[in-house]
Amino acid sequence: MTLDISSVRRQFPVLRRSINGRPLVYLDSAATAQMPEAVCLAMARWNKEQKSNVHRGMHVLAEESTVAYEDARTAVQKFLNAAHPDEIIFTKGCTESINLVARSWGETHLQEGDAVVLSMLEHHSNVVPWLQLKDRKGSDVLWMDIDEDGMPKLDDLKKHLKTGRVKLVAITALSNVLGIAPDLKTIIAMAHDAGAWVLIDAAQAIAHMPIDVQDLDCDFLAFSGHKLYGPTGIGVLYGKRKLLEKMPPFLGGGMMIRSVTQEGFTPADLPGKFEAGTPPIAEAVGLAAAIEWMQQYSWEDIQAHEQELLRFAIDNLRLIPQLHVLGTDGKSQIINHKSPIVYGCLSFTLDSVHPHDLTEILGRQGIALRAGHHCCMPLHTKLGIPASTRLSVGIYNMKEEIDVCAQAIVDAQKKLHT
Repeated sequence: MTLDISSVRRQFPVLRRSINGRPLVYLDSAATAQMPEAVCLAMARWNKEQKSNVHRGMHVLAEESTVAYEDARTAVQKFLNAAHPDEIIFTKGCTESINLVARSWGETHLQEGDAVVLSMLEHHSNVVPWLQLKDRKGSDVLWMDIDEDGMPKLDDLKKHLKTGRVKLVAITALSNVLGIAPDLKTIIAMAHDAGAWVLIDAAQAIAHMPIDVQDLDCDFLAFSGHKLYGPTGIGVLYGKRKLLEKMPPFLGGGMMIRSVTQEGFTPADLPGKFEAGTPPIAEAVGLAAAIEWMQQYSWEDIQAHEQELLRFAIDNLRLIPQLHVLGTDGKSQIINHKSPIVYGCLSFTLDSVHPHDLTEILGRQGIALRAGHHCCMPLHTKLGIPASTRLSVGIYNMKEEIDVCAQAIVDAQKKLHT
């Protein structure tokens, strides 16, 4: 289906809202993307007509609910091109998925002196679990710096891998601050050649580029449903079956067991052993609906539209005096027309204006941006700034919204400097 933005926008009820008498301009999809009506209806239908627990009951509602839940797993499997449905584990979000790997795989595979490699682009959800593991196990966390293009330095990775201590490389597929997409295939190949596994944090990338886990040959991959035009409260962990089968359960309780005695228990087979308790069934239904909705459009059209928006935003923001799009104006050439393509978002600073003040003023005008360190404090420290303002786009945004935002920034700048 051709990407008709007017038609796309009509499918998002929230975009019809006004804030203080002004149309909503939603430029915060990197934090959470809005949901199309098709997803809302799919979840409402399940709640109204099929709500029941899964894998436990013999009645019609239980059977229908189980089918819907497992169909959602298959939808994710196909979306990622995973080899098997049982390589898809449902969690409550990308953060839980990464913690699952750290707590299960990390606890059993890392010893004192072993190392995990991260990049300076990482979100705290792909930093803190490994620092916690460092405290518990005595393992090390090693870092890849970024170069003048914002890309992780492969020489740093090569240096770390040569030590023979690296057991895992955990890296983002897309920076939630700079919009930079690392060269995953090269990083994965380097890690595997050195005998290390690779975890991909795809929280940002999942809505902006196709991901084929078999083509990448990654060992783990995590993402959240709410970044993919789906609901909050559901995430996915993909893992190669051979790895997941050897990992102990992360949580204990119902659903994740085969048998329990007074002395011990035997865990269930995949994927059940990692899905303790009542799972996010309505949310899984919503995630499947979001995937089905997205697949009516081609990645080529989605990416062309979003690239046009981001280039337009960069060109317009650069015209604002004292505004610095991170990495574009002499401090480092991270984002320019010769550098790697930027996806999903860009971030900027405005001299003498704190990001929180700017976004609060714009927020009252119905313009939704994000301010702070974006859960990337190491990267902001590297860039020499405490915080930044982030503008992020989705399939539903228009150039006219960028214009409104840019003018509002100019007006806010004048107001704060008078």
